[in-house]
Amino acid sequence: MNAKHVALFALLTVIACNTPIQPSKPKLVVGIVVDQMRVDYLTRFENHIGKDGFRRFYNQGFVAKNHHFDYAQTKTGPGHASISSGTPPAIHGIIANDWFDKTTGVKQYCVDDASYKSVGTLTDAGEKAPTQFLASTFSDENRLATQFRGKSIGVSIKDRGAILSIGHAANGAYWFSGKNDGMFVSSTFYMDALPKWATDFNANRGIDNYLTTWDTYYPIDSYVESGSDNTPYERIFKGRETPTFPYHLDELTSENDGYDIIKETPFGNSLITDFALEALQGEALGTDEDADILMISYSSTDYVGHAFGVNSKEVQDTYVRLDLDLARLFAALDKQVGKGNYTVFLTSDHGVAHVPLYLMDNNIPAGYFMKNDFVKKLKKHITDYFGSDKIIRNVSNNEIHLNYAEIAAQRFDVNQIKSVITSFTTSFKGIAVAYDSEELMKMNKSNALIERLQRGFHPKRSGDVVFVLEPGYMDNGKYGTKGTTHGSAYIYDTHVPLMLFGEGVRKGHTFEHTNITDIAPTICAILGVSNPTGTIGNPIKEALK
Repeated sequence: MNAKHVALFALLTVIACNTPIQPSKPKLVVGIVVDQMRVDYLTRFENHIGKDGFRRFYNQGFVAKNHHFDYAQTKTGPGHASISSGTPPAIHGIIANDWFDKTTGVKQYCVDDASYKSVGTLTDAGEKAPTQFLASTFSDENRLATQFRGKSIGVSIKDRGAILSIGHAANGAYWFSGKNDGMFVSSTFYMDALPKWATDFNANRGIDNYLTTWDTYYPIDSYVESGSDNTPYERIFKGRETPTFPYHLDELTSENDGYDIIKETPFGNSLITDFALEALQGEALGTDEDADILMISYSSTDYVGHAFGVNSKEVQDTYVRLDLDLARLFAALDKQVGKGNYTVFLTSDHGVAHVPLYLMDNNIPAGYFMKNDFVKKLKKHITDYFGSDKIIRNVSNNEIHLNYAEIAAQRFDVNQIKSVITSFTTSFKGIAVAYDSEELMKMNKSNALIERLQRGFHPKRSGDVVFVLEPGYMDNGKYGTKGTTHGSAYIYDTHVPLMLFGEGVRKGHTFEHTNITDIAPTICAILGVSNPTGTIGNPIKEALK
């Protein structure tokens, strides 16, 4: 190399070293949470899925095929909070949809806060806020990183879906107020009045268009991936004699809480898509240099799943129609933001179990936990043993809370009480095991079930004894043997999809184990912003360019 070349090389080196790194960033991140989506729905229903919805993730993006919740209490509130914050309930504090408040002695709903008022309705539907949520979200961090120029909007049928997915510093969180309202509302935590685009959406009263007839999108005989249309495992709308297609929604509203019936059909997802598209345009998301966030939670999949069960034709048709809604959403993003200028991820807040009666009828281990009977017998057992009927303060969320004031007043041995409770609880039909929570937190994390229980335990909110139902078991609850639910630490509730495509995402897939708490740091890596305050997850490096 001659002197001229050496000088040129030195000059180029100086230029390179002093040129700031300017990684390509998306103008918009769209997070999609499909409530109660099992991972196997993607393969079961693939013959009825088009190329522009779910399949776009497979054709253009990255799919994590072994993605899990890493904690117990797999429910909507904790799920959305963990997705957005990158941390489990043990840190962010949303241990369930509602829990027993040890201080007040009453039930605390995860987003209730009467100190804030409703926006857009005269009802109390908007008296909500993320004040129980103890960590920041990736959208909060993006707001901070952009000096609050980057917008954040959350949209859902459910208030907790909208609020906990978008967080504290958002420009707006919107959810659906059904019954006689039939409109989207918010809270004074986020705004003093609805923006014009949201007011116009409500004022147009297009809501009545969703009270249409629900029949299968494709011929029902082609839905061979699901069971019979009329089974004993499904709930029945009031005013109907069978859980069968077609459903004439306009005829069912009066007996099924008015506009709330839309939630329990795939048209609830179409309603969310339409409102999200209005937000996209009305807020001009993804049209400037500061990245925006749009979180969309599709909750009707959860309502339909609870009512009809995993094996129903109603669930299959709901996902067939959701695929079409996703295609509409992606087409609008392509038009407004531009292909390659935005990033999308799709996941779920929890899975769901098969209807236990369906499993039992097919000789698969399952059953029903009779909670009311359990609580009655537990209290009697403890009263007979210790001579006080005030020791058990509350039983909820598979947790038992003790009355420490009574224990102190009677000078009982609290460890003995816990021992008697755990022994009785473990012996009850449908319960696999019970743990003294203090001892639980000292146990070896090499046991996956123990680790999930520990990550779901918040010392200020969780109970003194926790118990786990047998696999395939669920609380018989309000509906007996009709429909299904979720909330366990078992794989049918923890294994959910995670798919991404767009700016910053590499095409491919992995069977490596990934956790729900890895989503937020992955999105933060794409955006180039700090992780949320409580994050314990890690970026999924295989998904990143």
